[in-house]
Amino acid sequence: MKKTWFIERPYPHEKDISSCGVIGLINTDGRRVPGGLIRESMASMHDRGNGLGAGYAAYGIYPDWQDHYCMHVMYEDRSKVAALESYLYDKLQVDHVEEIPVAANPKIGAHPYFRRYFVAPPKAIESEADTFMVEAVMEINQAGNGAFVISSGKNMGVFKGVGFPEDIYDFFRLDEYEAYIWTSHNRFPTNTPGWWGGAHPFSLLDWSIVHNGEISSYGINKRYLEMFGYVCTLQTDTEVVAYLLDLLVRRHGLSFEQASAVLAPPLWKDIDAMEPARREQCRQMRMIYASASLNGPFAFLLAYSGGLIGLNDRVKLRPLVVGRRGGTWYMSSEESAIRVVEPELDEIFAPPAGKPFIVNLETAAAV
Repeated sequence: MKKTWFIERPYPHEKDISSCGVIGLINTDGRRVPGGLIRESMASMHDRGNGLGAGYAAYGIYPDWQDHYCMHVMYEDRSKVAALESYLYDKLQVDHVEEIPVAANPKIGAHPYFRRYFVAPPKAIESEADTFMVEAVMEINQAGNGAFVISSGKNMGVFKGVGFPEDIYDFFRLDEYEAYIWTSHNRFPTNTPGWWGGAHPFSLLDWSIVHNGEISSYGINKRYLEMFGYVCTLQTDTEVVAYLLDLLVRRHGLSFEQASAVLAPPLWKDIDAMEPARREQCRQMRMIYASASLNGPFAFLLAYSGGLIGLNDRVKLRPLVVGRRGGTWYMSSEESAIRVVEPELDEIFAPPAGKPFIVNLETAAAV
């Protein structure tokens, strides 16, 4: 990949103290809204980032193609398009292709070229369509041909890059999109490079993750995922979380509560104090999924087509606040970031450490 995709730190041997900011919005009635509220909220957390990464995930933005997988592809440059498109047309049913429109922005430096592809797997493998798409994404991203798939879900997309959130929003012309779920991230890289592919959100199928904190268990999580065919190529620790969610929920059939207990497992002392049936279940989960558990400080927003989940690490080393106004729920790093766009809230609270807060679109309810 080109050197211009990376931003050199002025003091590469010094460790920055992590900050980062996250915000999410979900309308439980499925009502789609422009992303201006999220842009305004993220702008209020400007100082949580340093311009080395930001991004957005939006759900419901492609109603005319809602039954197709939409692959957002980031190319090193236009010369890389032909090779990937040859692969796509050979492997998939490609029904529509277009550039992802961007706007010139003096605050955005050298940047990749973006296209999106509305595709379907071959009809012969419709029953295994999700698995087929995951394998295609892994194959493309590890090929080293100057092209990366940054989102691949149905009726959703990820838009991300190097810059502050306001600038990335304007660069991708996100005021032209409407979604019923929006999430956004302001990055302050610590141990990984600031580059376009390494910005949040990270996505696979319709899962998307934004994260404040660090995953110090990245190495063992990465090796565990490789046993199941997932390959980490985007050089940022948070990538493992998107793949773990796909593995635990889609492939292993765990509930979101169970998957959250894998990612942020209860402390052994808390397990020992549980009633017998629950205690035995948690012990088994901790042993079976030891290599899938996450270590380090984190606050996540986990979005998918049916809802939005907030999750802290088990000792709450990063902030997470939830607010609601009517059927609209907000999750953020700061209460002030919610109040700036919705000053009159029906409720506002901080979820307990290690416990998922789930807003379900289908039942219009929070769990």
